[in-house]
Amino acid sequence: MASTRLQIEEIIDRALAEDLGKGDVTTEALIPGDPQGMGFVVAKKEGVLAGINVAMQVFHRVDPQLKVEILLEDGARVRAGIRIAKVSGSVGSILKAERVALNFLQRLSGIASETNRYVEAVKGLPVRIMDTRKTTPGLRLLEKHAVRVGGGENHRMSLYDAILIKDNHLAALRSQGLRIEEIVARARQNSPQRLPVEVEVATVAEASEAVEAGADVVMLDNMSLADMREAVKSIRGRALIEASGGITLDNVRAVAETGVDSVSIGALTHSITALDISLELQAQ
Repeated sequence: MASTRLQIEEIIDRALAEDLGKGDVTTEALIPGDPQGMGFVVAKKEGVLAGINVAMQVFHRVDPQLKVEILLEDGARVRAGIRIAKVSGSVGSILKAERVALNFLQRLSGIASETNRYVEAVKGLPVRIMDTRKTTPGLRLLEKHAVRVGGGENHRMSLYDAILIKDNHLAALRSQGLRIEEIVARARQNSPQRLPVEVEVATVAEASEAVEAGADVVMLDNMSLADMREAVKSIRGRALIEASGGITLDNVRAVAETGVDSVSIGALTHSITALDISLELQAQ
């Protein structure tokens, strides 16, 4: 879509303005003229590739004359030593674009790789691995794309595309004497369109109250496995059930086995380790 393309270009331009600023004083001082060369983008660790098209766009934004050849697409499994892309042309331009391109590629590949680890951990179970809004400010579009590349699914993109009644919403309205049933009814009545309504709950009793109130999705927040199983049993398919809070690779399969429909994990985007990827330059 044109709007998505423009958003990505804006993200890239902000990143380049932040890093390049008034110019690359080191390259300009050391490499006069316009020597030509080429570089290979190379994986240093095993993982799932994401963001290759964005990374290559960085090189073209710096210098449209650079020749970019993508050797592996998003979703490819890489290992140490594998060449991901080739860039050739002005050495100065390649050096100016290198860090921003790699920053995007390393972070997005890290997200895809971590997401894929969670997806593999629940393999064979009818459950979805989902992200949250705990993304890097300004990079949500790209980071949620990386989650999808890793085999996960996106939760809300922003505050505007679904109603999620969280603990602080409940606290504010309960102080006015409202019950969950009344809160859900108010959300439906005042929603500008028929958006799905999700309610975050902390106890089995609250889960039952939320589904009786007509919630489309019930989020079980930081519940024990025993409480999750009881909540799933009490809801009996009347609403979708999401587990969230305290989910790790060590416990995600046990959480999925309680019978929830989805598991949302903020760590997919806020606590990942970037995949080690470098650019190996070969001047001509």
